Amino acid sequence: MDTQIISLILLAPLVGAILVALVPDRGKLPAWVALATTVVTFLFTLHLPAHFHYGQAGFQFESDCLWLPSPAIHYHVGVDGLSLWLIVLAGLLGPIGVLASWNSIRDRRKTFYSLFLIQQTAMIGVFVALDLMLYYGFWELSLIPMAILIAMYGRTQSDPGGPKAALRFFLFTFIPSAPLLVALLWLYAKTHTFDFTTLQQAIASGTIPAGPLCWLSLAFLFAFAVKVPVFPLHGWLTDVFAEAPVAMAMVVAGKLGLYSLIRFHVGLFPVQARAAAPWLLVLAVIGILYGALLALVQKDFWRLLAYGTLSSLSFCVLGIYGFTLSGLDGSVYQTLNEGIIGAALFVLFGLIYERFGTSQISVYGGLASKTPALAATFTIASLALIGLPMLNGFVGEFLVLSSTFAGASRTLAVIATAGVILSAAYMLQLIQRVFLGPISDIASNLEDHDRDFDLDFRERLVLWPLAVLMLVMGLAPALWLRAIEPAVQPASLPAQVHAARPTPPVSAQLVVSGGQQ
Repeated sequence: MDTQIISLILLAPLVGAILVALVPDRGKLPAWVALATTVVTFLFTLHLPAHFHYGQAGFQFESDCLWLPSPAIHYHVGVDGLSLWLIVLAGLLGPIGVLASWNSIRDRRKTFYSLFLIQQTAMIGVFVALDLMLYYGFWELSLIPMAILIAMYGRTQSDPGGPKAALRFFLFTFIPSAPLLVALLWLYAKTHTFDFTTLQQAIASGTIPAGPLCWLSLAFLFAFAVKVPVFPLHGWLTDVFAEAPVAMAMVVAGKLGLYSLIRFHVGLFPVQARAAAPWLLVLAVIGILYGALLALVQKDFWRLLAYGTLSSLSFCVLGIYGFTLSGLDGSVYQTLNEGIIGAALFVLFGLIYERFGTSQISVYGGLASKTPALAATFTIASLALIGLPMLNGFVGEFLVLSSTFAGASRTLAVIATAGVILSAAYMLQLIQRVFLGPISDIASNLEDHDRDFDLDFRERLVLWPLAVLMLVMGLAPALWLRAIEPAVQPASLPAQVHAARPTPPVSAQLVVSGGQQ
């Protein structure tokens, strides 16, 4: 089972997509098939943490077989502590996305759920691929369903609207993939392999000259930085958040790009990554402040969430390129936090938009008296985003900021801390304007309807487990960090260690890292 579990996780959504395409587009039948598929996929992903050997470096659940003989492309997949919880997160977001789309998707349900399931396979494939050409295939596959669904199911369904946002997203994310493909082919021409660990050893041993390595690392960095996005490569983010269906918007930013930065940019090019680190640290701090300041003045809550996400993801970039163990731990943990908190906020914003038909903040007010469960859940998710102690957002931000202060730059850490204050300002202001304060016309008109506009059973089934998870991750982060830390520890080693010893033993890694800390 351990050698086949990753293949089962990848195949389950694909089989579900085929089943959705075959069933009649009648009522909720496609949605039920998609929900069953995503639940099964999520249960498969839980096998990984249940049977994972914690504290052990290296890849587990590996499967490696030749796919194409020339060029030599392998179906090589595996999981370590870096990818473990990201796979589980991708599995969790599957049923959440289906349930969040239950009432909002009314037309062409088969198309929507089929593409949604293909997107889930592509996303998980990025996290498990250890052959770089296989990884590139999943990376590119993740773009297609997203762009199609944004174009077909954009909220405005007009121009400029979904089609424009889809085109911008596709161009922003597809064009940087071209130099990435060239870099992969160049590496293969020099080493005759796409295998991640083999390439890692070849680069560390000095087989490839420093000059070409610089350009290769830039190609990798450019492709991944756009996907995060790193400031100033965020031009696609606001339009996509404003137009994308909730199920797709919750997976579009952050996770794939941040994982790829750690795994492939820092993992393959440690010397070049450290050379670029001062610039990336500055861009991360600018992104934190820029996103938070723009979120503070937004009149549309989708755009507020987009700029808030940019600010939150910039904390992850700050942790990665500080090259400390606690900073890398915090970055991966904050990536998980962004997935969970972002999913909750997207669902909540989607429910508000679905009920009242507008994303303009100014028309709301006083909703807490009419929708108390909705207001309470929104407040919990907002406090987690802010980084309130005892909730998950605090752990990630604290690890990143404290490690930056102790390691990379005290000045940048102090400036970045202002982003935490600004996030509290724009989220608490949003709660005040939407749920508290004077009762708006929208809130007062709720009394004229027999319908209950508060959370129903399906919506509570989606949101309350996420709220509980925010609390558990805030109180017991060691449950997640015990897998993450051994996986990111090699990235915290000095660059010269990578160059001198391609594959240092785990004991040596612990000694070097312990001395550095």
